[in-house]
Amino acid sequence: MCGRFAQYNSRNEYFDALKIKDDEIIYDPQPIGRFNVAPGTKVLLLNERDEHLHLDPVYWGYGPDWWHKQPLINARGETAASGRMFKPLWHHGRAVVPADGWFEWKRDASHKQPYFIYHQNKQPLFFAAIGKAPYDKDHGHEGFVIITAASNKGMVDIHDRRPLVLSSDAVAEWLSPETTPERAEEIAQDAALPEKAFAWHPVDKAVGSIKHQGAELIERIDHPLV
Repeated sequence: MCGRFAQYNSRNEYFDALKIKDDEIIYDPQPIGRFNVAPGTKVLLLNERDEHLHLDPVYWGYGPDWWHKQPLINARGETAASGRMFKPLWHHGRAVVPADGWFEWKRDASHKQPYFIYHQNKQPLFFAAIGKAPYDKDHGHEGFVIITAASNKGMVDIHDRRPLVLSSDAVAEWLSPETTPERAEEIAQDAALPEKAFAWHPVDKAVGSIKHQGAELIERIDHPLV
């Protein structure tokens, strides 16, 4: 986790959940319409700079010049604040990915079955993220990563990691440059939604290919392989 997610609602849905007023941010009100967001693409990222909120398209992945491997797409919440790779981003590049759910694959010996995971009340989700700020500049493959948390209280039957989903009330403080790195660690621990907040169902394996992008990818199927 997290390797695919959905970001399809209108920006209004996300901003209403955060109680952002129309005059606080400039945005396109049309639905985003992305049902199969993959690493290596640009993703709309909510961030704060110059005392204003911004929604910028940012590369999903982080690979600085000295990193000679594929760009990383996730960072463990337990170590992101202190590790060599991510500590500078934790201090100065906190952001949020508005989303509607994410995909995980459940495996047995011979099959992989994708599942779509979402808020049980169909509410917008806000993934904690860190990256190379400022986000209005193109930093190439130094984009952003999604913070993950351990999943050991009810979702382990699908995957042992999950995105760290912040409560809507915690987003503003997480984004604020005035929030200390230490306080951000507390937010990551205390304001993350628990496993019981989510529901999931099996979906068609077509989601495994990024050439498939339609709304049918999040529809429940009746006969999962696993």
